[in-house]
Amino acid sequence: MAEPDLDTDKLDDAALAILSLTLHDGNRVWKGIDWSITDRPHAKGLIHGPIGKAKSLAMTEDRLARAEAALVELFVRPLSIDPKRSEP
Repeated sequence: MAEPDLDTDKLDDAALAILSLTLHDGNRVWKGIDWSITDRPHAKGLIHGPIGKAKSLAMTEDRLARAEAALVELFVRPLSIDPKRSEP
């Protein structure tokens, strides 16, 4: 996948929303993803290896394709068209 022009403000908001699922002690959050977020896709057979000491997991091929599509749909900035540029 080519390097997309990501809307990092949207990514930051999404990260904060996900981190908020681990909220505790007032305003503290864990730096990792809440296990329930990985447990559901694991139960559906969409990812492998969320349980254990490893800090990574594996996505199935179709889930990887869906993740890439979601990244584009949710976080890639639309191409801006320069009105001064004429089309050939």
